[in-house]
Amino acid sequence: MVYTQLPLTYLPFVSNGEAPEDALRILFLNIMPMKQITEEDFCRSLAFSDISVELLPMKIAGQTYKTTPQEYVDRYYSDFEVYKDGYYDGLILTGAPLESINFEDVRYWEQLKEIMTWAQKHVSSSLYICWGAQAALYHHFGVPKYDLPEKCFGIYPHRVVYNHRLLHNMHPEFMMPNSRHTEVHSSDFPPACQVIAESDETGVGIMVSNEGREVYVVGHLEYEPLTLHNEYMRDLEKGLVIAPPHNYYINNVSDQGVDYVWEGACKQFFCNWLSLCKVMK
Repeated sequence: MVYTQLPLTYLPFVSNGEAPEDALRILFLNIMPMKQITEEDFCRSLAFSDISVELLPMKIAGQTYKTTPQEYVDRYYSDFEVYKDGYYDGLILTGAPLESINFEDVRYWEQLKEIMTWAQKHVSSSLYICWGAQAALYHHFGVPKYDLPEKCFGIYPHRVVYNHRLLHNMHPEFMMPNSRHTEVHSSDFPPACQVIAESDETGVGIMVSNEGREVYVVGHLEYEPLTLHNEYMRDLEKGLVIAPPHNYYINNVSDQGVDYVWEGACKQFFCNWLSLCKVMK
């Protein structure tokens, strides 16, 4: 069960009641524009485990929002300063559509750096997703991001290259959604950062550092089946030149539906991450 102050009472795996004493306390720094959609993705993914989770929505003070009502964010999310004196079992930093911007030019970059540094001493394991993973790799190790000639967009096979506990019971080759315009190169990684899953088509997929206290995932195992379809439709409506998501539609035809081939990997990965958070408390 996931316990949170977010208004997700219509979902069977979310409770707005009081979390049990042994629930893992997971901070949720959601910097995606459509916050409710991302909330659902992560609540569903965390609920695959039998470990109880108290999900604590966190925001960066002073930021305003265009695609999610400001009153919604102010009501359900608390500023980092509310949490900074405490210690937590996990932190999730989502992706964000900021890839075309230099990290230093992101308006809240200094605040984000403070949170990522703080997390190394106050959080058992931090999970950084997509742009969030690139931002954390840059902050912790100076790893740059590189522009791609075209958007990495679709479902891609990844293989396990190191038998880390985060990949326990996962298939040696699993599928993971990607949706990004930039990439990182393993050749830029220091010895402290270890690649544990990678793809022949899209490069590094999952990395860890500090014995799993930092986890970096450049894809989106948390996506529900139609997320890429909705993104594709939005891009077409904007008049953008974009190919259909790779390996996604049944028979490569958009109106024939999609195959949720990454569901098993999603379930197992998030179960493994919560188990890691619990062990590292």
